Amino acid sequence: MFDTLSDRLAATFKSLRGKGRLSPEDIDATAREIRIALLEADVALPVVRDFIKHIKERAAGEEVSRALNPAQQVVKIVNEELVGILGGETRRLRFAKQPPTVIMLAGLQGAGKTTLAGKLGLWLKNQGHSPLLVACDLQRPNAVTQLSVVAERAGVAVYAPEPGNGVGDPVKVAEDSITYAKDKVHDVVIVDTAGRLGIDQELMRQAADIRDAVSPDEVLFVVDAMIGQDAVNTAEAFRDGVGFDGVVLSKLDGDARGGAALSVAHVTGKQIMFASNGEKLDEFDAFHPDRMASRILDMGDLLSLIEKAEQTFSQAEAEKMASKLARGPKEFTLDDFLSQMEQVRKMGSLSKLLGMLPGMGQMKDQINNLDERDVDRTAAIIKSMTPGERAEPTIINGSRRARIARGSGVEVGAVKNLVERFFEARKMMSRMAQGGGMPGMPGMPGMGGGPGRQKKKQKQAKGKQRSGNPMKRKAEEQAALARKEQAALGGSPAQEQGNSFELPDEFKKFMG
Repeated sequence: MFDTLSDRLAATFKSLRGKGRLSPEDIDATAREIRIALLEADVALPVVRDFIKHIKERAAGEEVSRALNPAQQVVKIVNEELVGILGGETRRLRFAKQPPTVIMLAGLQGAGKTTLAGKLGLWLKNQGHSPLLVACDLQRPNAVTQLSVVAERAGVAVYAPEPGNGVGDPVKVAEDSITYAKDKVHDVVIVDTAGRLGIDQELMRQAADIRDAVSPDEVLFVVDAMIGQDAVNTAEAFRDGVGFDGVVLSKLDGDARGGAALSVAHVTGKQIMFASNGEKLDEFDAFHPDRMASRILDMGDLLSLIEKAEQTFSQAEAEKMASKLARGPKEFTLDDFLSQMEQVRKMGSLSKLLGMLPGMGQMKDQINNLDERDVDRTAAIIKSMTPGERAEPTIINGSRRARIARGSGVEVGAVKNLVERFFEARKMMSRMAQGGGMPGMPGMPGMGGGPGRQKKKQKQAKGKQRSGNPMKRKAEEQAALARKEQAALGGSPAQEQGNSFELPDEFKKFMG
C-alpha cells in the first residue's frame, strides 16, 4: 500500500547523498518533495502541514548542521516524525481485572469487521486466551452465518442466538453474551456490531446502546485503509458520536494510496492498535508505528520477521538442524531441506517476507513477480524421490531423474537443477554452521568468501605469470634485467646487498 510513498521518499533522499552540508535551499527542496509525496499518498492536509513544519524546524537546527552525514540525519528526522504521526509507541490491549474482557468492534459496512473479529479471536487464542465472538450484526444479510463460519475456521467459540437478516435485538444479544461468557469461562468477548454505508443517527444510536449495555473495556474502530480521506471523516464522526479507544486498519495489502492510515491516528488522537494485511485469518498482528515507518522508508522490518520465525520454528528443531550441519554437509538430506522449506512456507507469503528485509524496495518488481508455486513444485519433486535418493542425492542418475520428473509432473531439467541447487545450499549452510562465513555471492556487496576461497586467491597471487607470446616474453625479460641494473647502480646498500647475494655451493648442488 505504501509503495508509491516509499519510492518518492527514496528518490528525495537520494538527491541529498554526498552533500557534506545542507543549505537552506536543500532543506526547502527536500521538504517540498516530501510534501508532494504525502499529498499524492492521500494524507490529510492538516497532517501534512504539521509534518513538514516539524521536519523543517528540526532540519534547520543543530542536529543536522553539526552532523557528520546531514543526509542520514534528515532520514532519521523523517523516520521519527513518521513514527509520531502513526501514533508513537505501540498500544497494547487493556484487559479487565475481572474477566471477561469485552472488546467492541465499530465501523462502516464493508470495513471488514466480521472477518476481523475472527482474526482478532485467532490472535487472542494464540496468546493463550479463550475468546468468544458475539453476533450483534442482525441487519446485514447472512452476517450471523458469516461470523459463525469465520469462528469455526479460527477455532474459537461463537454466540449467535438470533438468525439475523433483520430479526432480533442486537442490544439484548450483546447483554446476554456477557452472562454466557461467564458461564462457559471465556475470558474475552468480541462483539461484532452492524455498520452502515454512511454515518447516520440510527447507526450511532445502536452502537451507543450496545456500548452502554456491555460497558466494553476496549472500543475498536475498524477502518478500511483503502477508502482515502473519507476514513478520517468517518473516524471523527464515530469519535464524537460513540467514542472509541483504538483504531484497527483493515486491507493494508491493497494497492490504494494508504494516506488514511497515516492520518487517522494524528487527527483523532487515538492510536492504531492492529493491522490486517491479507485475507487469511493469520494475516493480522499488532501495529508497531516504528516498524511501519521503517518499512515506508525501505529500512525493512526485521523485528516482525524474527517474531514470525520464532512463532513458526521450533527451538529444539533448529538446534538439531544446526548440530547436523556442523557435523558436515552430508548429514543434511533432502528430507531436511523439504522440512526447512515447509517451515518457511508456514511463515506466510514469500514476497511479504522478502519485503520485510532492508533495501528490498529496489527489487520490488522481482519480488512481485515471484511465483509462490515454485515452492510447491520443489516439494513435489522431493516427494517423488525414494527415501534412499533423498538421503543420498548423488545416486540420482539419468533414468532416476526421468522417473522423478514423471512422478512430479515437471521437466527432467527441473529435477537436475534442484539437485544441483541443493548441493550448493548444503555446502553453504554447512560452512556457515562451522563458522566459515558466507561464501562469496556474485552481485552481493559485503559477502566475502570463506577461508577456502581466500586461500585459493592467495595461492594464485604468489607467482607472476609469464606471457605465452615469445616476443612479449623477451621484452618482459629485458625490462626486468634493466630494472635490476638500475637498482644495482642507484639503489640503497640493503638493495645492493640483496642483489649480490648468492646461495652457498651446497645449496646450488642440491638445487641442481
